Amino acid sequence: MLVLAGPTACGKTDVALALAKRMGGEILCADAFQLYAGLPILTAQPTAADMSAAPHHLYGSVPLTEDMDAAKFARMAETCVAEIEARGKPAIVTGGSGLYTKALTHGLSPLPPADAALRAELEALTNEERTARLLALDSSAGDTVPLANPRYVQRALEIAILTGKPVAEQRTSFASGPRPGIRGVFLHRDSEELYTRINARTLTMLENGALDEVRNAAGPVSTTAEKTIGLRELRAVLAREMSLTDAAAAIQQTTRRYAKRQETWFRRETWMKPVDCTGGNTEDIADAILQRMPSSMG
Repeated sequence: MLVLAGPTACGKTDVALALAKRMGGEILCADAFQLYAGLPILTAQPTAADMSAAPHHLYGSVPLTEDMDAAKFARMAETCVAEIEARGKPAIVTGGSGLYTKALTHGLSPLPPADAALRAELEALTNEERTARLLALDSSAGDTVPLANPRYVQRALEIAILTGKPVAEQRTSFASGPRPGIRGVFLHRDSEELYTRINARTLTMLENGALDEVRNAAGPVSTTAEKTIGLRELRAVLAREMSLTDAAAAIQQTTRRYAKRQETWFRRETWMKPVDCTGGNTEDIADAILQRMPSSMG
């Protein structure tokens, strides 16, 4: 398995496709937003032409109404990788979601099994009571648990009680290194060049119909899908609460901040080989990656 990571708009989609052509590989989505159906333009999913040039998996595979997390993604991705490898092909995992990627490459720490007595005790409470108890044990739970979903609240509360640790800490506890046979590459660009690409891509999304996508996705969405960059701003445009110009600027700024957080995450992943893409073209970047990989991957 080859993992191709990096901040949004650094060129992962094009490089992954170039690598797939060279390696005879298949591409697997590891992006929390691109997994969702209904917003391919807003989430910068590969185009139809990209997908026809090499097999792509998991893009647009999850309904907007469904909550996602790293553990659920890892289960989906592991099944997909096994199928790709069974065909004798290398899997090229690409995306900017560090937690999702690491859940696949390193494995999440096992969560405690359900305790029947504790579960019965918690089921006797109202969801409001469970939520209050969860927040008393884990004040940051509102950032990681969809509190409107009673099932998620109860499981998070069980974990917090059984382990004495916040559920977020459980979800981000990993093995010390990646699983055998996995190689990783971290693409990065000069910040000025990256931010220019982000700003331009935002305008292209709007020109290509991102607003219409959001209009068509007017129904309820899950708490994780709701975090899709640009969704809130474009809904505000449709509600006549924000101009399109202001929305574009807000999306650009939010995306730049997100890219900075992604850079920070992946720079800490020392098992990944850094590849500087600044000023480079896709074909040269793909060649540089293969030169740094074991010969069996070329």
